[in-house]
Amino acid sequence: MSNVSCFAAVAVAALLLSAAPSRAQDSIASVPRELLDDIAVGSRILADLGVVDAFGHVSARHPTNPSHFLMARSIAPAQVTADDIMEFDENGEAVDARGRTVFLERFIHAEIYRARPDVKAVVHTHSPGVVPFSVSRTPLRPLYHNAAFLGAGAAVWDIGKEFGATDMLVRNNAIGKSLATALGDKSVVLMRGHGDVTVGAAVKVAVFRAYYTDVNAKLQAQAIGLGTDVSYLSAEEATKADGVNMVIMDRAWALWKQKVQAGK
Repeated sequence: MSNVSCFAAVAVAALLLSAAPSRAQDSIASVPRELLDDIAVGSRILADLGVVDAFGHVSARHPTNPSHFLMARSIAPAQVTADDIMEFDENGEAVDARGRTVFLERFIHAEIYRARPDVKAVVHTHSPGVVPFSVSRTPLRPLYHNAAFLGAGAAVWDIGKEFGATDMLVRNNAIGKSLATALGDKSVVLMRGHGDVTVGAAVKVAVFRAYYTDVNAKLQAQAIGLGTDVSYLSAEEATKADGVNMVIMDRAWALWKQKVQAGK
């Protein structure tokens, strides 16, 4: 083959590759690449911030099929890319597994999306700061403005009360439904001896809440340890502060996103 022919063949191949959709876009129809990227970036942000380690997951409701949701295959949060995202049906079953392993606790997401039409994103973590509040009688309350969403309350769900002695995992729809019921209309629910779940109207909102739930828990434990009365946000202060946070949240998201993308 002449040099000219070789060059032409390479050029055609490059053109075809550039025109081809990404694996993620090709495998999940009608889902914007931006949403897939948000799930991946949100997962890596929470790992970078120390809220998740090898465990935990971020999901988003499917934008055109609201009974379905999107979540990564079973992989550590820090390693998630857009190409790892899969589609799941309303029961938490993979639409097209293609041999990929899936998270055991996907039923957390399935049942919350079923129960809460307003929720567009769900985060599950084993937050180190939160776990002590899941096993004590001290309620998690908003200590400062970034965690103002806690002003609406954070229920504690105890898997043992309904299901007896288990491995503490949300491994089916019945357990997931119980958790979703405990969440109610709140943004956060703590899981006894396990972690927590946060929800929001977008991935960045659920991620923001997951991070600041952990931060607030650590600060609250420190404040209680000082041995004097603690001043928490009032209901009115929490409502006003949360309104501001929803407006300026993009600042935090942009910073966190820049950091994890720079570390690729």
